[in-house]
Amino acid sequence: MRVGIITGSGTYALPGFQDASSREIATRFGTVRITEGRWAGVEVVHVSRHEEGHLRLSSDVQHQANILALKEAGVGCVLGATVCGALDQDVALGTLIVFDDLHFLANRLPDGSICTLYTEPGERGRGHWIFDRPFSAPLRTALLQGARAAGHPVRDGGCYGHVDGPRFNTRTEIRQLAQAGVTAVSQTAGPETVLCGEAELPYALIGYATDYANGIPSEPTPVATLVELIGRSAASFAHTLGEAVQRVAPDAVEPVGSHFRFD
Repeated sequence: MRVGIITGSGTYALPGFQDASSREIATRFGTVRITEGRWAGVEVVHVSRHEEGHLRLSSDVQHQANILALKEAGVGCVLGATVCGALDQDVALGTLIVFDDLHFLANRLPDGSICTLYTEPGERGRGHWIFDRPFSAPLRTALLQGARAAGHPVRDGGCYGHVDGPRFNTRTEIRQLAQAGVTAVSQTAGPETVLCGEAELPYALIGYATDYANGIPSEPTPVATLVELIGRSAASFAHTLGEAVQRVAPDAVEPVGSHFRFD
């Protein structure tokens, strides 16, 4: 089974690809550049959300196209990685978090449209994604095992909160999210989770805490610390994901939840 990997800020390529090749895949939502080949001994397809040089801010990431491109490339599951701001001071900066729940009430894409692959009336496959937990349990296990094998501190579980970028959040907004049980926030993985669910691609998400969200500590995390930790995250993600892809059991990975369709 081919494994899809989506990376974000600070990680624009995966080191050590063998027989790597890049190509563009045209989807009805846009064209996506993928890199495919063997990585850590596994067939992997990589997408950089923001593209090399961080061309796309979070407000311009083409989520629908990314997910359809990975499906077109034949992946059987997807691992997502994101740097994030922690809302829990028990999460030390530099810690990895393998999320098990999602807060994404708006369910909208960066342009304000509804986050779905079903954009036309009567479109084949249209329906509802019904789930208990949004992330794949076997993929979560692979990420946890991968982090531990790589020697990185990792938290098992937590609620990922999707927030709209590119600005950071106010103290009031963060207090509301903390009261809802959110563990950490970033600006890209909410749509990925939903769209992978609709596409029947099992998905799991790992975060790297680069800062504490606004108002969580008495003093804000210095921007220099944020930038430094984003730089460090690339190696942490590479080591962890490299170990994780070797631990994905194809016979255990199935789409999350049910799909109530109308055709």
